[in-house]
Amino acid sequence: MIVNRLKPVGLCAALTVPALLLRFTGTDPGAPAGLLLFGLAVVAASFLLAWAAEAAQVDISGGLAIAVLAVIAVLPEYAVDLYFAYTAGSNPEYIAYAAANMTGSNRLLLGLGWSTVVLVALAVAKKRRGATVRELILDAPYRIELGFLAIASIVAFVIPGTGQISLVLGFALLGFFVFYLWKVSRAEPRRPRRTLVAALFVFAAVVILASAEPFAHNLIAVGTELGVDRFLLVQWLAPLASEAPEFIVAILFALRGKGDAALGTLLSSKVNQWTLLVGSLPIAYVLGGGGSALRMDGRQIEEFLLTATQTLLGVAALLALRFPRWAAWTLLGLFAVQFALPGQTARYVLCGVYALIALAALIRNRRHLLPTLAAPFRRAPYASGSSREERISV
Repeated sequence: MIVNRLKPVGLCAALTVPALLLRFTGTDPGAPAGLLLFGLAVVAASFLLAWAAEAAQVDISGGLAIAVLAVIAVLPEYAVDLYFAYTAGSNPEYIAYAAANMTGSNRLLLGLGWSTVVLVALAVAKKRRGATVRELILDAPYRIELGFLAIASIVAFVIPGTGQISLVLGFALLGFFVFYLWKVSRAEPRRPRRTLVAALFVFAAVVILASAEPFAHNLIAVGTELGVDRFLLVQWLAPLASEAPEFIVAILFALRGKGDAALGTLLSSKVNQWTLLVGSLPIAYVLGGGGSALRMDGRQIEEFLLTATQTLLGVAALLALRFPRWAAWTLLGLFAVQFALPGQTARYVLCGVYALIALAALIRNRRHLLPTLAAPFRRAPYASGSSREERISV
């Protein structure tokens, strides 16, 4: 029985071998073949992550398991974005790429990721129950993650307001992320993790780190050959490649009827991107030879403001720990609209639309605002609902 259960794990591990061999021998198979092989390795590692996360929730706090999963799943994004920020220290041209990659990945995560996962989870619930469902309901402990994201979202408006990510802000965000990990690791402790689960996490992390950068570069190379603008490739195609592991893991959870774990994974990913990733950028910039602040031009400020207002809407819509169908379609629709509105004025109008809808959602969910902001600082046990079916409002 155990052997049969380990067969899929062995198959996925085997699918990563060609990419690992290419990476560690320095062999270049060409952009199309590299895109295929490294992409296959990222997908296989994502399946390993999903299995490891499900098994880990038996042994450790559900919140910590989701947080570890989220950190590993976004490692490709860190590898790509921190490379751009580090290089920007000696080549200012790369500052634009660092900002574009970071804002693009964040908007993909919330606009496309959250929406898709919720819609898939609602569709699965409808099929199982035979009735139309209106919203995905998260368990109460997820308010901790939402509280961290809400606070980070408020702080994030300092960046477009000042036009820079300072080193002081970077260290503050990193400290806030460490506090987040400490918070979710203290609740509901369980038995030590099994060796196999730990090995799966480590192996998946190695595969993703080894495959993500060549996957993104080959994707950009193929796109360049097809005549796609390089800035757009860095902002959208590269993040799409680097976000692939967490998207795959979250969709797998949703298809298995674990919508709360699916959205919880992406919520945790958003927390660590909005704290650990953003906070690391000025540090990488300094290490690369840059100054004490990563300064942005008008276009980058506009991109960051758009990302911040989108995040504000996501937090406001989820304050009641209920993600309604309308919010999923709204986020997805506005995410799509931005591609038809490339001008600066249109982007600021879109920021206003995000802000107005967020304000309406904040007013509607106002009684949940203070409890959410206070949640990270309250002492409460963490009992993840990821081991049960999601609760659905019909």
